[in-house]
Amino acid sequence: MPEKRILLVEDDQNLGFVIEDNLSISGYSVTRCYNGEEGLEACQNSRFDLCILDVMLPKKDGFTLAREIRAFNQHIPILFLTAKSMQEDKLEGFRTGADDYITKPFSMEELMYRMQVFLKRTGLGSEKPATTTYQVGAYLFDYGNLTLTNGDFHKDLTQKEADVLRYFCNNKDVIVRREDILREVWGDDDYFLGRSMDVFISKLRKYLKQDPAVEIINYHGIGFKFQIKI
Repeated sequence: MPEKRILLVEDDQNLGFVIEDNLSISGYSVTRCYNGEEGLEACQNSRFDLCILDVMLPKKDGFTLAREIRAFNQHIPILFLTAKSMQEDKLEGFRTGADDYITKPFSMEELMYRMQVFLKRTGLGSEKPATTTYQVGAYLFDYGNLTLTNGDFHKDLTQKEADVLRYFCNNKDVIVRREDILREVWGDDDYFLGRSMDVFISKLRKYLKQDPAVEIINYHGIGFKFQIKI
């Protein structure tokens, strides 16, 4: 299996060295950048399987960098490293198109676990998921290619958006609990991950609004029901 290519954008010399060294020892190919401008140039000129971005970066902060990466690559997983603990900052990260975050300080074991979850789901881990398509009302959802289409409408989904939509498609017409979605898609039911899940569900509602028969119904304090009226 070829090495998985990781873009690491971290300006802290010590932390950056520790992450790069540990990932290299574990068999990853790591490209290290020290500011947001270098990170954007690297992502534009090379292929990576996952991006690890610090939030507080010189020249271009991590939020801006994530938005600019998403402008030309909807599929690559983006993982934020952040020293910020404010809920609003974490939600802002998800709004930019990031898939997950880790709050400093963190262990290398936690970082590698988060990475492996994304690499496996994008088909770069030990098992590649079969390409699966779903008819979602008037839409065609192609999970393998991370696309949602309806006539002239075409949306490239992020990996996390596709994971959430696939979970709903596989659990249609039943109430699914918030904690079950979080454990299945994020691997944890942390409170702040729950708030980020709400951001992703709001995005899916926006993408699916052209067909009023498709609904993501909120059951306050319990969960959601994905329903397609016939």
